[in-house]
Amino acid sequence: MHGNRLDMENYPRKDHFQYFLNMGYPYVGTTVNIDITNWMTRRKETGNPFFLSFLHAVGNAANSITELRQRIDQEEIVEFDHCKLSYTVGLENGTYCYCSVSVDKPLDEFIVYARKEQDQAIKIPTISDGDEELALIFISSLPWLAYTSLVQPVPSPADSNPRITWGKYFEQDNKILIPVSILCHHALVDGIHLSQFYENLIARLNI
Repeated sequence: MHGNRLDMENYPRKDHFQYFLNMGYPYVGTTVNIDITNWMTRRKETGNPFFLSFLHAVGNAANSITELRQRIDQEEIVEFDHCKLSYTVGLENGTYCYCSVSVDKPLDEFIVYARKEQDQAIKIPTISDGDEELALIFISSLPWLAYTSLVQPVPSPADSNPRITWGKYFEQDNKILIPVSILCHHALVDGIHLSQFYENLIARLNI
């Protein structure tokens, strides 16, 4: 998957980019409890699977933010038109493998397509993202735990792929909430972009 290289001389965040580029831990992230009460009611009416339906909403919300589609490559920025999601699929032996999907399809089509991709991933399990890694958004979930914060493993040297995780949904004050975490490279992403991701996710869940 090919992206477009930005003109770094005219990039408005050039100074910020350089400031965060070589930090030992250049990441910024948040965890927010998202209200999915109405979305859960609609999902149950359709019978659509929880994980893939939520994955579709999260992936499209992330792709709607330009900065979450940008990656660092040789101290330059590459911007992709669309980023696939690489997410964890549980295996019978208690471990997991990776599966990559695009979310640029209507939900019903996406569910059929993603199930096929998962079946194929399970047949030939791997924890390698292959040649497309730069263009991926990394996804994982902790359906056993309604957590309040999350520490993500990250490589050294740092990569610039966003990492999005959600936990177990729970009831509070007559609402159904789910913790959603996002971790991004601060050379590319600021707090305003994280806020926009959550705003877009909430909007998509309330369509």
